[in-house]
Amino acid sequence: MKWWWHTALWLWLAGCVVAWAEETVPATTPSGLGLPVRIELGVEGGGGGPQDVDASLKLLALITLLSVAPSIVLLMTSFTRIVIVLSFVRTALSLQGTPANQVIIGLALFLTFFIMAPTWEQVNQEALQPYRAGQLTGEEAWERAVGPVRTFLLRQTRPKDLELFMALGRLEPRPASELPLHVVIPGFVLSELRTAFQMGFLLFVPFILIDLVVATVLMSMGMMMMPPMTISLPLKLLLFVMVDGWSLVVRSLVESFVR
Repeated sequence: MKWWWHTALWLWLAGCVVAWAEETVPATTPSGLGLPVRIELGVEGGGGGPQDVDASLKLLALITLLSVAPSIVLLMTSFTRIVIVLSFVRTALSLQGTPANQVIIGLALFLTFFIMAPTWEQVNQEALQPYRAGQLTGEEAWERAVGPVRTFLLRQTRPKDLELFMALGRLEPRPASELPLHVVIPGFVLSELRTAFQMGFLLFVPFILIDLVVATVLMSMGMMMMPPMTISLPLKLLLFVMVDGWSLVVRSLVESFVR
């Protein structure tokens, strides 16, 4: 029997199962009979007044916030620098898939939670808790929440990067604490990329020296057909383990945010 006969047979069986299900399973009624679970997403209101519209806008804003949450974690926290440096460590060791991407991203996330914990705790105490207690409006809570986050971003951002985006946005000179987030965030990301690449270069230096030494020794011994990676990779791993490399890298990353 050819392969297309198998495909046709499976399609026919699937069609029979669907037709049997439509005949035997009763239709769902408004009273809730039929399927035991019903999921609804919406806003119900009595007269469609301003309060109903406001609730709908809040729901839309919440859904939008959930959709951009990964970008917020990437661009407004220490995650960018950490994940880039950890990727440089793997590349410098000449390891293609070890540690796996899931391990690197997971470690970067937990280090991000550790570094950002004081900032998030300050946001919780100054904005979230008073808002939940009804002491602040939504706008006031937002202004208080932005303050600690802006302070963290500005502490890690170079003035040169802020000046760049202020010039691109044609903004008047003003104190750093009064800069809008659409200027602070891209300046912060640019500074993070520069710092991460600087740390990555420093990580590459000792491993490049090992590659040069191994290649020179092999050439001097006339073993030109042997790949230098065969000898340099175990030496790199040995050096990294002996100096407790992961602890040094993690310590350097955490201390780079504590100024």
